[in-house]
Amino acid sequence: MSWGVKGLTVRFDEHLALAGISLDVPEGRVTGVVGGDGAGKTTLLRCLVGALAPDSGEVLRPDARRIGYLASSSGTYPDLSVEENLAFVSRTYGVSPREARERVAEYLERTGLAEARDRLAGNLSGGMRQKLGVIRAMVHRPELLVLDEPTTGVDPVSRADLWWLIARAAAEGAAVVLTTAYLDEAERASWLLALDDGRPLAEGTPDQIAEAVPGTI
Repeated sequence: MSWGVKGLTVRFDEHLALAGISLDVPEGRVTGVVGGDGAGKTTLLRCLVGALAPDSGEVLRPDARRIGYLASSSGTYPDLSVEENLAFVSRTYGVSPREARERVAEYLERTGLAEARDRLAGNLSGGMRQKLGVIRAMVHRPELLVLDEPTTGVDPVSRADLWWLIARAAAEGAAVVLTTAYLDEAERASWLLALDDGRPLAEGTPDQIAEAVPGTI
């Protein structure tokens, strides 16, 4: 199954935030959207998950319960522990207690959060909160996983852990789409859409986009 948007246009008063953007997000693939501040990345993701209605265009997405979404903040509950955050989300999405325990244990162990399972989310470092946020978004194994700049401001070790989670979600069959302003991060995606001021600059594999740019990279 492939999700995505076609001919998406969004205006905020007189400002054209997105101008006829199209993007396929197929299952089992990590799709990246790259661009600077104000390029329209967050607006595109908000339309994709149903948080913002476009002025025109089509959006194809699964039922809301089959979407995992990490907004530009970690989206965690600061007054709940790591384990309580994940238990709450698991129950909300109807994940059985046995499945939830197995998935949570694996994700926490692999990302170095196991020893912090009883710590309040509000007391975690920035990188740990981001990892918890991604786990929260994917613990119910969504068909569409949408991550808004999940690695911004995160240390290199935590970034590696986050990319393990992202790759794991795609390997389990999720259609993954994420935004980033980091070019080295963008190279990790299988397919890229580059945006500038709400308009598409280039689309293709990282190698195809690099080859289309004149000069030396």
